[in-house]
Amino acid sequence: MAITPVQPASITRYFGVGTSQVLFCTSIASPAAPTFAELDAGTELTRDINDLSGWTTSSEFIDVPDMKTRYTGKIPGRISSEDSSFTFYNDEDQGAGDVGALLPRDTEGYIVIADGGLASGIGDVFHVKVGSNSMVRSLDDAVKRMVSFAILDEPSEGVTLPQS
Repeated sequence: MAITPVQPASITRYFGVGTSQVLFCTSIASPAAPTFAELDAGTELTRDINDLSGWTTSSEFIDVPDMKTRYTGKIPGRISSEDSSFTFYNDEDQGAGDVGALLPRDTEGYIVIADGGLASGIGDVFHVKVGSNSMVRSLDDAVKRMVSFAILDEPSEGVTLPQS
């Protein structure tokens, strides 16, 4: 009997920088199936992102002991999201296109992260609310702005992104 490999014999590996894209959309009716019009109406954030943190989910596990065995099994429990943020380069003019104006505290919307870019056709959609939007100043680095997000609902992971 031949063992079936977990993945194809040749998998195309890639580095996310330069290939992944991040959008902020004010409205997505169904995060599990965003429309092209909803994505097209979004604002691409990719170019100004200096760093990111979080944007993952994890599951707690619940012990399920029983009288039949000394072994304590586990089952998946609650799902939660990591604290998530983006650090952006700040616009010196701080105009209407600046992330400070786009994502002020309490702004609600959707972050779409397409690893491999929108053309890959696959991405994750996070329903978010901005918790903070603060300047990050340094004597040795460009001025930045850190935007922290609360993830409001279970993310839609690995969704199909429409191409037109």
